[in-house]
Amino acid sequence: MIRPLHPGTDQDAVLDLYARASDYLDLESGRVPTLAMVEEFFSDAPPGGNPSKSLKLGLFNEERLLGLADLAFGYPNPTDAYLGLMMLAADARGRGLGRIFLRHVEAAARERGAVRLLLAVLEANPRGRAFWEVQGFGAPKVFAATRIGERTHVRIRLEKPL
Repeated sequence: MIRPLHPGTDQDAVLDLYARASDYLDLESGRVPTLAMVEEFFSDAPPGGNPSKSLKLGLFNEERLLGLADLAFGYPNPTDAYLGLMMLAADARGRGLGRIFLRHVEAAARERGAVRLLLAVLEANPRGRAFWEVQGFGAPKVFAATRIGERTHVRIRLEKPL
C-alpha cells in the first residue's frame, strides 16, 4: 500500500525506516538517524518551494514502512516535479518494490500536471544511478561538489519525460 505520510502520525515509522536504511544515510551524510532528520524530511522543499504542496509518500507492507518518497512540484520549472528522495529499507531492496513505488510517484506527478520528473543521485552511489537509468532517467547534469552533513558529494541530476 502507498499512502501520504503525515508528520503527526508517521514520525515513528519514518524514524524506524531511517534506522533500517542507515547504510544510505551514512553514505549520504555520515549521520545516524534522529528525530530531527525526520522533522527535516517533513519540512524540506526545493529552493523557493512550499513543503505543504509536496507529496511525502510511504510504501507500506501491512503496518511497516518499507520506503518513502518526497515529491515536490514546480521545481526547477513550473511544469516539473522533483523527486528529492526515494529510499527503501535495506531489507526491502532487490524485490522490485522500487519500480512499483516509482510508477506510483510518476503517476502522482502526471496527475498534478508535471511533464518532467527530475532527481539528483550521488556520484558515490553507482547502484542508485544504475537503477534510475534503467527506469528511463537520463540527460545527466553534473553539479559541483557540495557538503551534505559530514560528507562531500558530487550530485548528478537526471530527468525523465512524463
